Amino acid sequence: SPASFASPEMRWLIDCYNVIRRDPDLRGDEERSLEAGRTALLRLLASHVRESPDRFTVVFDGARVRGGAASPPDARLEVVFSRPPQTADDVLIRLARQAGAGAVVISSDRKIVDAARRAGCPVVGAEEFVAGLAARAGGGEGEKDDDDEERPRPKRGNPRRLSKDARAAQRALRRLQPRPERCLGVHDALVQF
Repeated sequence: SPASFASPEMRWLIDCYNVIRRDPDLRGDEERSLEAGRTALLRLLASHVRESPDRFTVVFDGARVRGGAASPPDARLEVVFSRPPQTADDVLIRLARQAGAGAVVISSDRKIVDAARRAGCPVVGAEEFVAGLAARAGGGEGEKDDDDEERPRPKRGNPRRLSKDARAAQRALRRLQPRPERCLGVHDALVQF
């Protein structure tokens, strides 16, 4: 629901290896070593977590490697490793069911996307999420080219209106954008008195 996006805190559930393997820079780090890929993603997220009221939960497959990705610099960035026989997908699906509409799931994995939508979570694709982080790092809202977007199949209703899922994903991505500091103008100062 739109009200959940207006709340002061949103939980982001991130399918880490899915994000890493869909971004060329992160994938390049992972090709050097699995740990390098993890660290690069956590470093990218840490810079955004500091400025966000939201909580970010990153989920990796497998056990924590000694000395690797153990303690993020901010308590709002939680690192979770699945324990065999569970996979990161299983953990993400469980967390999405627990959080419902209070969480945004970041993945392009069809199994996770479908389960998250059934749980009532908005879903943002891995590529869109990285682009949203990059737009925030650049200080802008990112340039969007209409030719780059996939055209949805014909549907009933207003053809210019995005689907409910697409609107939820856009609202979630807007939370990644920097919030401008509000300047108190003369008019605002007069209204206060």
